Amino acid sequence: MLVIGLAGTELDAREREWLQHPACGGVILFARNFASKQQVTELCAAIREAAPRPQLICVDQEGGRVQRFREGFSALPPLEKFGKRYADDREAALKLAEEHAWLMASEVRATGVDLSFAPVVDLGRGNLAIGDRAFDGDPQVVADFARAYVRGMHAAGMAATLKHFPGHGSVREDTHYDTAVDPRPLDEIRAHDLIPFVAGIEAKADAVMMAHVVYPAVDEAPAGYSKRWIEEILRGELGFRGVVFSDDIGMAAAFSAGGVKARIDAHYDAGCDSVLVCHPDLVEESLEAVRDRRFDTMALAGLIGRGPMGWDALLADARYADTRGRIEGIA
Repeated sequence: MLVIGLAGTELDAREREWLQHPACGGVILFARNFASKQQVTELCAAIREAAPRPQLICVDQEGGRVQRFREGFSALPPLEKFGKRYADDREAALKLAEEHAWLMASEVRATGVDLSFAPVVDLGRGNLAIGDRAFDGDPQVVADFARAYVRGMHAAGMAATLKHFPGHGSVREDTHYDTAVDPRPLDEIRAHDLIPFVAGIEAKADAVMMAHVVYPAVDEAPAGYSKRWIEEILRGELGFRGVVFSDDIGMAAAFSAGGVKARIDAHYDAGCDSVLVCHPDLVEESLEAVRDRRFDTMALAGLIGRGPMGWDALLADARYADTRGRIEGIA
């Protein structure tokens, strides 16, 4: 199933038609889709009303520079802040990260969104796209945080998505703009970048998002186009049974497969369950590209929430104000 992007803060007639398409399984929201808590709540309701089947509504609400909903929401610090506290007080840092996860997920769910693509479990080793989105550069430290963050999201009733498999943090290039190649052998990647993913999977993470990075010592194809990475390593070796998402097919590093149809086909043929089409300009072509494919319409169903918590219920929760104060107070 495709997860598509929308242009603005309200559905237009063309987007309502997209939601009718049998291959449309969800929507991903961005800052361009947000004006206020009330507006985005109404947009979520409109999406569900317009679609003939349940839709997975998603967002990237990590905190720091990757926080799509801001006004009226907690000012979430980037994950690196917790990593910096870990050396001084491991348990306190992990507790705060778990609270960050609960707070983030609770606010997102209160708005009617099912899923925030989190946590980032890439290693913090200088990648231009990851930067302070990573907890730390030490794989064992990131593994500890992965467990805590998944636990916090689950406590808020939200599924957790580990990203970006098998690890985006150890290359310099930003795959939004450039091709990224990580030449290390598989054993080295296993000993470093895969450790947080193993921890997150053991903590019952529900989904994984693939990286657009090429690891030529393992496979010449980028990870999201690679049966070796998805079927043999992620599902076979690591035993992951959840949903596998592609990263956005509009990113420059995705272009290696060719045009829109070739990119989508490459992801699905490699074993992805859902492909992200974040740019509205690519949606029409993407829906046409999958016209002849058969889809498991239940693939995303397990990630859809039990219905919005609602802001009134969240504000009435005694934990909310206390947790928000602690998380926003992190310098």
